[in-house]
Amino acid sequence: MRLLKPRKGLIGVDITSATVKLLELKQCRANGQIKGYQIDSYAVQPLRENAVVERHIHDINDVVTALKRAVEHANPFTRKAVVAIPASAAISKTLYFPASLGEEEIEERITAESDHHFPFPFSDVAFDFQCLGLDAHNENQQQVILVACRQQDVLQLTDMLERAELEPAAVDVATFAMERALAEQCRLASVENGLDSSGVGLVDIGANMSAFHVVHGGHTVYRQEMVLGGRQLTDTIRECYHLSTEEAEAAKRCGGLPNDYPGKVLAPFLDAVVQQVGRSLQLYYAAGGQCDLQHIVLAGGSSRVPGIAQRIADESGMPVTIANPFQQMRTHQRLNRDTLNNDAPAMLTASGLAMRVSQ
Repeated sequence: MRLLKPRKGLIGVDITSATVKLLELKQCRANGQIKGYQIDSYAVQPLRENAVVERHIHDINDVVTALKRAVEHANPFTRKAVVAIPASAAISKTLYFPASLGEEEIEERITAESDHHFPFPFSDVAFDFQCLGLDAHNENQQQVILVACRQQDVLQLTDMLERAELEPAAVDVATFAMERALAEQCRLASVENGLDSSGVGLVDIGANMSAFHVVHGGHTVYRQEMVLGGRQLTDTIRECYHLSTEEAEAAKRCGGLPNDYPGKVLAPFLDAVVQQVGRSLQLYYAAGGQCDLQHIVLAGGSSRVPGIAQRIADESGMPVTIANPFQQMRTHQRLNRDTLNNDAPAMLTASGLAMRVSQ
């Protein structure tokens, strides 16, 4: 089963352990070239706890319900959607084939040699590949990147979209989508602030788990999980100030907490984040890091917690920016730009998914 490569506008659907995020992008073109994107619609809807664990769906009915709410709220102009499987559910490898082979012949070769490429039966494989061009060291060979996962993972996601009355247009890998959106963020940081984007550390603060990525040359070369998430801060706020989870989440975002909050609750959380990021940096360099990091980008809903960017910058000695994939995008007049910018750090993957319109 080949995965589709859509060429027109798409909705990016990002499913995390806490929310379903929907983002619709439209190409802005000039002289046949893509000159940027316009945000036509978006929505974020909460999920019940444990409906999704580390991006693996455990309760598809709850996810479908949340996605339906997101679609109703966003009221998108298109129904074509792209969704992602988690990186842990996919395999990717670089293969080499004679330069004379076309795509059909490459597909035939991959199928014939499936026992060498896939760790599970070929009857359960969904795969795609992309020709990267000639090998720099052998012009008679071409590089091909192969990505595969189990068909059941693809079918679960496409079934979910269809039940929410969306049309599955593509299945991507979450890491690839993140890289796609991060590339534009790094380009802007390089142009506007003179930051070196050759080696970037991405700290993605999720609800229950966080991840430290090193991106070099547009590709993830290192990844480290961190047992820490924004829900930890929400739960502490809830327990300390006897609030509901919804009230605690709102207070974390908008303020209004008692005067002892910064020292009693926020400071220990910031200490834990800084400690985890420092440990991830140490592990990366201890593993023989492929490049020196020059810049850190924070993503995820909790990246806007006051003081977190400055603390990481102070401890790491590197400039730290907060992810905003919408920075150079136009916005449909029906959308509130301030609300979009507040949610922007958590929309990196959804943005990268919707950016597949350019492929």
